[in-house]
Amino acid sequence: MNLTALLVIPLLTALTILLLRRHHLVKWTALIGSIIQCLLCFVLVAAFRKEQITSPSDFMYFIQQFDWLPAWNISYKLGVDGISIAMIMLTAFVVLAGVLVSWNIEKMTREFYFLLILLSLGAHGFFLSLDLFMQFFFLEIAVIPKYLLIGIWGSGKKEYSANKLALMLMGGSALVLVGILALYFSSPDKTFDIVRLSEIHFSTRTQRIFFPFLFVGFGIFTALFPFHTWVPDGHSSAPTAGSMFLAGISMKLGSYGCLRVATFLMPEAARQYSPTIIVLSCIAILYGAFATMMQKDLKYMNAYSSISHCGFILLGIGMLTRTAIIGSVMQMVSHGLMTALFFAVIGMIYDRTHTRMINEMGGLMKMMPMISTAFFIAGLCSLGLPGLSGFAAEITVFIGSWQRTGLFYRTATIIACMSIVVTAVYILRAISQTLMGPLKNPAFGNIKDANWNERLAAVVLIAGIVLIGMAPYWLSELVRGGADIIAGRLMSK
Repeated sequence: MNLTALLVIPLLTALTILLLRRHHLVKWTALIGSIIQCLLCFVLVAAFRKEQITSPSDFMYFIQQFDWLPAWNISYKLGVDGISIAMIMLTAFVVLAGVLVSWNIEKMTREFYFLLILLSLGAHGFFLSLDLFMQFFFLEIAVIPKYLLIGIWGSGKKEYSANKLALMLMGGSALVLVGILALYFSSPDKTFDIVRLSEIHFSTRTQRIFFPFLFVGFGIFTALFPFHTWVPDGHSSAPTAGSMFLAGISMKLGSYGCLRVATFLMPEAARQYSPTIIVLSCIAILYGAFATMMQKDLKYMNAYSSISHCGFILLGIGMLTRTAIIGSVMQMVSHGLMTALFFAVIGMIYDRTHTRMINEMGGLMKMMPMISTAFFIAGLCSLGLPGLSGFAAEITVFIGSWQRTGLFYRTATIIACMSIVVTAVYILRAISQTLMGPLKNPAFGNIKDANWNERLAAVVLIAGIVLIGMAPYWLSELVRGGADIIAGRLMSK
C-alpha cells in the first residue's frame, strides 16, 4: 500500500480544479476526487488487515520515508496503525459528503472546492505523518483554508468568526510548536521522528513542563475547556461544508494530537496531569450540554453539543485505560459522522426555510421526509440510542473510565454519564419543535425535499453511523492494536 497516494489524489484534485473554468466541471472533478479518496481508504483497510496477518508489526505499517531536510533530521515519513486509518476513513467520508451538499455553491465555485479539497489534503497528511515537523506542516494546511471558507462564503458575523477561529487555532498551533521543539532538542539525536521519540525516555521535568504545551495546544482544536469559545462562532458562521469539516474532522485533529503526540510521547506527564484533564473534560461535557439546552439556533445548538461530545473524547484519553482509549477513538469517528450529518441537515433546512431558529419551525416532516429522517438519525445518535454509533462509542468510554479505580475517577464517570439525560432533553425538544406537529409557517408549505446530491451525502454519513452502531466490533478491533501500545506505555512505570 503506497500511502503517498492518499496525499497525491487530493493534491491533484485541488490543482485540477484550479485549471478548470466551468462550474459543473469543477464540481464533478471534486466529486470524483473525493470518491477516489474513499475507495483508497477501503483498499487501505483491506491491505492493513492482510498485513496484520502476514507481517505483524509492533507499531506502524506501510512506512515510507526519505530525507527532506537532513540538516535538521526532518524527513518525509508516513505510516499507519488502526487509529490513524480510522481517522483517514472519517476524513474521506466527511469530505465526500461536504462536496455533495455544496453542489449549489455558485459564488467562486472553483475557489470554494479548491479550499475544501485542500483541507482534506491537510487532514490526510496530519493523520499519516510520523515526523512531528511534517505533522505540524499539515496541521497548518488544515487551518488556513477554514479562515477563507468562513470569511468569504460564511454568513452572519463571518469576518469576526473567521478571525476568532484563526487566532485561536493559530495560538494552539504556536503552543504545539513549542512542545514539538522541546521534544526535538531534548532527544539525544535531535529528531522529529515519532517512532524514534517513542523509544526515548524524556526526563520527568521535561515532560511536566512541556506536556501542557502539547496537550493544550492540540486541545484548543478539540474544544478543550476553557479554550472552546471559537467553536460556536466558527460553526454558526461557516458554510455548511465548512461546518461539517470543522466539527467532523478539524476537532479530531486536536484529539488525535492529544493522544498520539502528547499522551503517547510523554506518558509520565500524562499520568500526572490525568486528574486535571478529567476535570476539564467533565466541565466541558456538562457545560456543553446545559449550554445547548439554552440555544434557539440550530447551528449554535449543534456547536455547543460538539463541545459536550468532544469532552467524552478527552475523558477517554485522560482515563488512560486501554478500553477508554478505544472508546475515545470510536467517539472521534462517531462524533465526526454524526455532527457532519447534523450540520448537513441544518444547511438543507436553512436553504429551504431561510431560518435556523427553532421556534420559527414546526411540522417540517410533512414537507421534507428525507431531510427529517436524517435529522432524526443524527439526533438519536447524539443522545446515544442503541444501534447507532453514539451509543457504541460512549458506552465504551464509560466502561473504560469505570475501570480506573478510585473515588475521583468513579465520580467523574458518573458525572459524565449524567449528561446523557440533558442531551436527550435538548435533542428531543429540537426534533419535536422543528419536525413534529402542524406546519407552523404556511410559507413552508411549498418547500421541497432533498435533492439527489443531498440524499447521497446523507446516505454516506448514515451508513457509517449505522455500521458502527450495529457492528462496533470491526472498529474497536481496528484501533485495538494502537490503543494497546499507547496504554502499555501509560501503564508502565
